[in-house]
Amino acid sequence: MTALYVKGGRPLVGRIEPSANKNAVLPVLCATLLTDAPITLRNVPDITDVNRIVAFFGELGSRVEWDKADKRLDIDHSSIPAGARATLPQAMRASIMMIPGLLARLGEARLEHEVKGCTLGAREIDPHVAVFRAFGADTGTEGREIVFRQTGKAEATRMWLEYASVTTTENFIISALTAKGTSQIVNAACEPHVQELCTFLQAMGAVIYGKGTSTVAVQGAGELGGADYTFAEDYHEIATFLALAAVTGGDVSVRNGRPDHFMLIDRTFEKFGAEVQHADGWSRLVAPPRLKVQENFTQHLTTKVEAAPWPYIPADLLPIFIALGVKAQGQVMFWNKVYEGGLTWHTELSLFNAHTLLCDPHRLITFGGDRLVPATVTSPYIIRVAIALLMVASSIEGESTILDADPMRRAHPNFVDNFDRLGADVRWGE
Repeated sequence: MTALYVKGGRPLVGRIEPSANKNAVLPVLCATLLTDAPITLRNVPDITDVNRIVAFFGELGSRVEWDKADKRLDIDHSSIPAGARATLPQAMRASIMMIPGLLARLGEARLEHEVKGCTLGAREIDPHVAVFRAFGADTGTEGREIVFRQTGKAEATRMWLEYASVTTTENFIISALTAKGTSQIVNAACEPHVQELCTFLQAMGAVIYGKGTSTVAVQGAGELGGADYTFAEDYHEIATFLALAAVTGGDVSVRNGRPDHFMLIDRTFEKFGAEVQHADGWSRLVAPPRLKVQENFTQHLTTKVEAAPWPYIPADLLPIFIALGVKAQGQVMFWNKVYEGGLTWHTELSLFNAHTLLCDPHRLITFGGDRLVPATVTSPYIIRVAIALLMVASSIEGESTILDADPMRRAHPNFVDNFDRLGADVRWGE
């Protein structure tokens, strides 16, 4: 059990260089399997899942050099032997995105049952299976493994998703590059990390139409080349450090090369009386004297923060705004339209003396403004819930303990170091 000890009550002040987005880095790594040409990736974070993928590539026979200090990763898959056999790592959800590359390269991929990720409720693989079958793969089970085999030449297809799933969209795009002809996906996810995967693939020579929209067309590439690609800053981490400024009464600036992604995020901060400013490649939030929920023009309606697939507020950011909700004076309804297990952690907030009401598995109301007290709380295995609990603890005078806080390392390798650099008093322990 990894614990985080936080002495709160200090305004956080300073500038932060955020890491790259885990949800962009992982699919890009998986997509490198499509080429034998050398790939150089820059601003690669030293996080658990990246280490797992790098280790898997080594087991396949790839040549990989990772300068962690320089955040540079050089990959060459040309040394993978034709007869290589691979069972994908079970401990990370991103494993499923390596299947298209392995099918194209080896004709087979194996995945253990019960692929894990954050504890966010049921996360089925059926949509992925539908994608692989649409591109000519057979799917079956052998013992405790799901086996995918490419039985013939992949042909272009058209698919309309029931739900704008990020990883399903990414699997479709990667698979389409191995097929003959032009494929189209309707109701595609369009999150910034999906757009970043497309940008990387285009750097390799892929032809993709509709990037950032709900309808994407992908031309079968034949043979892709190499690329030298630098990952953008993680918008999740940018928003999180801005929220830390708001909740602690601080003043934080975060490097941000894509402020165009922040219009709705900025408006959501405004619902708590906080304002984000963007200038010269930086985003800054100076906390107001007191966080207060802004009243709707239609006064009998409760202020809402609704999380759903992009361009809504991302579900991954909902916990940080819930942390603002328990601190700000007033009531806010939070609506997670993505995960049925995404709000069950609200009971931990009551240990801080926060007042919340879970209406159903998808909706939570915070009644903010109460005096919060230090506490020992336990984080579920959800990255930004651990961070949200850290946010609340950092806003309260006295020492709090967050048990099972380790999940935040899965996405943010330097998060606690940056947190400390802003003037916080925080340390890891057992």
